[in-house]
Amino acid sequence: MPFSRHTARKRFGQHWLTDASVLDKILVAADLQPEDRVLEVGPGRGALTERLLDSHVAGVHAIELDKDLVRGLKERFFDKSRFSLNQGDILSVSLLPPDAIPSNKVVANIPYNITGPLLERLVGRLGDVNSTTFKLLVLLLQKEVADRILAKPGQSNFSAMSVRLQLLAKCKSVCQVPPSCFDPPPKVHSQVVAIEPVGLEKRLNPLLANRLELLLNKAFVSRRKMLRNSLGRLASLSYLENLAEVAGISLDQRPQEVAPSEWLTMAKYIIHDEEFSR
Repeated sequence: MPFSRHTARKRFGQHWLTDASVLDKILVAADLQPEDRVLEVGPGRGALTERLLDSHVAGVHAIELDKDLVRGLKERFFDKSRFSLNQGDILSVSLLPPDAIPSNKVVANIPYNITGPLLERLVGRLGDVNSTTFKLLVLLLQKEVADRILAKPGQSNFSAMSVRLQLLAKCKSVCQVPPSCFDPPPKVHSQVVAIEPVGLEKRLNPLLANRLELLLNKAFVSRRKMLRNSLGRLASLSYLENLAEVAGISLDQRPQEVAPSEWLTMAKYIIHDEEFSR
């Protein structure tokens, strides 16, 4: 057996998804077609990898950090010509397979300890108009993070991350995943989320993105404060009142009560107003 001597390593955040029904739901959400080329992050022992290959996609390229697992994966899938594997850190290695044809979908049970920077690499930043955009990502995430990504304005877990991801992509929940679906079981609950990034032509230009980040950073660092207080150091009260009027909000609101489109409207107003930059 390829992995008979391997045990899950806590430092790599290894928890093997073993529930067949969850694996099936991931594949359904990915809507895999014969022309698709899939990137899998952290394939582990290959339970999801096997299903991806059985779906007859054009190719599956996996990136795995654990050298011992890499050896086992190569042994398990040595006869699969549509499978390629790279050993390394997903945050720094090339995402391209050996044939240099980029993947158009990501399907993965990602390591929870690098969720933030990994999402940034796969989905991009608000002002990043040069990165490759995947058509679809179906990711198994820690439920707490998934809830923030999917949160609606007014909910307690609505955050700056919610605003960023919802401006970068259409996000929806696929299914809840309890700890019992893993071996070994993690201490947290999980959730599968489908993320459909907007095209590069719909990304924010760098100046607009910078203004939006300025607003989000100032507001959400004091999320319990009303906007008139958290944004008070950016401009005069009269300016902020004009800003709120343009966006159709109140300065008495707290940042988690303001929708992504309203944050974007405020940022657009700022970059077209000379007073702000004085």
